[in-house]
Order: sequence, then structure tokens, then C-alpha cells
Amino acid sequence: MLVSTPQLEDQDGVELTPLRRQPTQRRSARRVERMLDACAQLLDDIGYEALTTTRIADQAGVAIGSVYQFFPDKRAITKELTRRNVELFVSRVGRRFLDEDYRGWWEAVDAIIDEYVDMHRTVPGFRSLHFGDVVDLNLLDSDSDNNTVIAGRLRGLLLKEFGLADSAELDIAVLVAVEAGDAVLKLAFRHDPAGKPEIIAAAKQLIRGFLSRQLNPRRPRPRE
Repeated sequence: MLVSTPQLEDQDGVELTPLRRQPTQRRSARRVERMLDACAQLLDDIGYEALTTTRIADQAGVAIGSVYQFFPDKRAITKELTRRNVELFVSRVGRRFLDEDYRGWWEAVDAIIDEYVDMHRTVPGFRSLHFGDVVDLNLLDSDSDNNTVIAGRLRGLLLKEFGLADSAELDIAVLVAVEAGDAVLKLAFRHDPAGKPEIIAAAKQLIRGFLSRQLNPRRPRPRE
């Protein structure tokens, strides 16, 4: 099953894509997916510095010419993999929002963190990229850093599901929460491939406490 990529655009409305061209046939689309899967596995096995297009072609079982047909270099493949990870992350969070009932946004925030942690444990390439920041802080968008792009997607979900007031304050609150959560969750996985449970729990407390003060300054803090 193919996962669609986020449609990120620059300030002039031009779509930003690392692909030389979009695959138009199912066979070509499957071949591109194999290249992305191979890139993900190699990132976990050998890291970005040792990654090459030749190794990706060998791992995917395709000719090197097939790689260059769609991608100019390893950075472009990594960028497309990051886009796929972002879309998978947001779609998984969206499915949880549909399938589960939450008493408020604070429980939804816990669900978002749970999805991030699960993908970190189970999705090849996810832990190596962290949405691409180990490669390029502007991997997803030339004008915005990666966490700003992620914050925008998650902000949209929270607005849609919980009717939060759209404001500049919400933009800042979600961005700071994403940055803080990203940093603490990386700490959780730094020396433990499964993630230290106590640090993951601390990340939830940190983010919920911060957002509670920012979004509901006159209401009681959510139950820990």
C-alpha cells in the first residue's frame, strides 16, 4: 500500500518535492517504495554518512539507473523517506483520533506521543531520521525547519478535533511543545532502543503541563 506524501509548498505556491518525476505506473510506484524501504533499513544499519545510492539500489534489488530515474542523490531519497514518515505519523494520529474517545486535548497529546514512540520502536528509518533533522534542519521545507512543519500538521489536527481557538499563541504553544517533546523523547531513546519509560512519562508530563498553562490558564490542570 502506498502512503501519500504531504503536499508542502514554498511561498510562491510551488510544490517542493525531491522526486525527479512522479511514478505514473503501479510497477514504478512499487519500485520507488522499495527504494524508500531500502533507504530506511540502511539508515538504521549503517547510518547516513555511509549511505550511498549504489547501496540503496542493491538493497532494493533495482538497477542504479532506476534510482537515478526518480532521485538525483541520496539526500533526495532521504527527503522523500522523511515525507513518508511524516505522512504516516500524522495519518496514524488521525486514525487514533477517529477510533478513540478523549476527554480533552491533553489525552490526545498523550496519544500523539504514544504514536511517536511506537513508530520510533517499529518503523525502519524513523529513529535514524527524526523527520530528517540529522541530515538537514530544513529537509521538509526550504523556508521552515522540520519541527515547524510537524507542529503545523499537529496543530491542524487539534483545531479540527477539539475546537481550540486559532491564534498566534496556539501556533507558538504547539511549536514549543513539539520542540520540547522531540528533545526529551530523543533523550529517552539515546541509550535505550526501546525508550526509557520514565523519560517518556516525563515528556508527557512536561508537554501536558506546558500546554495546560498556555491554552487553559484559568482552568485546573489536567489529571496526570
